[in-house]
Amino acid sequence: MALTKPASRPVNPRFSSGPCAKPPTWTLEALADAPLGRSHRAGVGKAKLKEAIDLTAEILGIPANYRVGIVPASDTGAVEMALWSLLGERPVEIAAWESFGAGWATDVVKQLKIAAKVYTADYGKIVDMSALDYDNDVVFTWNGTTSGVRVVSGHVIPADRKGLTICDATSAAFAQDLPWDKLDVVTFSWQKVMGGEAAHGMLVLSPRAVERLESYTPAWPLPKIFRMTSKGKLIEGIFQGETINTPSMLAVEDYLFALKWGKSIGGLDALRHRADANARAIWNFCASRDWIDNLAEDKAMRSNTSVCLKFTDPRITDGAAFAKAVAKRLEAEKIALDVAAYRDAPAGLRFWCGATVETSDIEAMLPWLEWAYQTEIDALLQAA
Repeated sequence: MALTKPASRPVNPRFSSGPCAKPPTWTLEALADAPLGRSHRAGVGKAKLKEAIDLTAEILGIPANYRVGIVPASDTGAVEMALWSLLGERPVEIAAWESFGAGWATDVVKQLKIAAKVYTADYGKIVDMSALDYDNDVVFTWNGTTSGVRVVSGHVIPADRKGLTICDATSAAFAQDLPWDKLDVVTFSWQKVMGGEAAHGMLVLSPRAVERLESYTPAWPLPKIFRMTSKGKLIEGIFQGETINTPSMLAVEDYLFALKWGKSIGGLDALRHRADANARAIWNFCASRDWIDNLAEDKAMRSNTSVCLKFTDPRITDGAAFAKAVAKRLEAEKIALDVAAYRDAPAGLRFWCGATVETSDIEAMLPWLEWAYQTEIDALLQAA
């Protein structure tokens, strides 16, 4: 007998972890001011790009002496620019506890041929950040988009470190507190917490990172798209809106809309609280049920943006097939789109809970998640 479907439905079923849901007040018409067909080097284009940089710095509370730049190829491009341009001056240590951190380790060790020390942890856990030597350059992700765990704070990073801290913060920026004084390079993309369009990344450099760029030349050739210095000096234009390659002015306008929305609701505190409320709704749901749980083992380290779940019902013999079936059923009902776990992660579901998601949509989705689970478990038992 078919189970009764819940009465309420999410207004917006978009729970993808990137590209993420648009801000709740977003409309396509709101982007009408985009200077389409105009050069990004024209006055209007540079002004838009500079406004995006300035609003980013303002909302995130980035120190005035840090550089903030728009770079190509999303967060990946920003990370690669940092790795290729800055590493090699001293030993390197990498904390890899989810898919993207593992990818950066591969790039450093196999592509740049640096004999880095790599610390690893299983999905749902995190590397002991106090075990790293911060007199070396340290590369790590702040929030595990694919594993649902995050660094709690930067207190273990010494203020008098000799190395650079290079932090991939793409699913943390605008939803979590980042200790700027402990971070020398921070990267993120528009498409995560602010729900922007893909292909554009942000690169934030501390004065120490700028000093490294101007005093150190890597042994390997740098592609033009990675070069941040000319004749030993930082190319300041990159951090004033003169991007290395041609950006989409429509995407810039979209990002500006999201930034202005974020500022209008109360800035970083409000954005963080929205993400916290979204994640808490799912955590509370899981806490009252014995068939589903958070992938993150330590509650203090749970991500408030990329919430990763695992099915714990012992009757489920093929976790991957079961999770895929639940995700497919939710999508067929247009209740939750793109919520399957990341391809390299353990079997389960992943719900984006960033600030652009409405808590009411999370709360409307959860009874459907229970319905989908029960429907699939009944089918499983009947087939046995």
